[in-house]
Amino acid sequence: MNASMLSYILFSCLLLSVQAEYCGVREIIRYTQRLLDDSSMSCPCRQTATSSCSCLPIPEHGHELACFVDGTKHLMENSTSPNPVITRLYLTFQALLDRSLCKRLAHGDQCQYEAKGNVKEFLEKIMTTYQEIDKFNA
Repeated sequence: MNASMLSYILFSCLLLSVQAEYCGVREIIRYTQRLLDDSSMSCPCRQTATSSCSCLPIPEHGHELACFVDGTKHLMENSTSPNPVITRLYLTFQALLDRSLCKRLAHGDQCQYEAKGNVKEFLEKIMTTYQEIDKFNA
């Protein structure tokens, strides 16, 4: 085995280990804060079909990522006008789940939740989850 092949193998291993720990923490916190600052995101949760406010899953511990995918997908699909921040969050959560990139969050395929809450409560759960990861990484 020559030196260039060994360098390539070592670089590939390093890249895979870095990817396994990628959680998109700062990006997710920034986007979530932007949505929390939007006052239209704070209406109460009503589960009736006539309500424009969504009831979103507040995940059980260990099911956060799957619930974040489900919740942001619901927001994206039920929005009256496209919101690029919600779309970006959804795509990020989906990629993290599909590729098992964030080892700090469990990767159950199914969303299991404690309760349902309004959009603001859902976003606050995302924020606290990722702030805990950020604090752990500091």
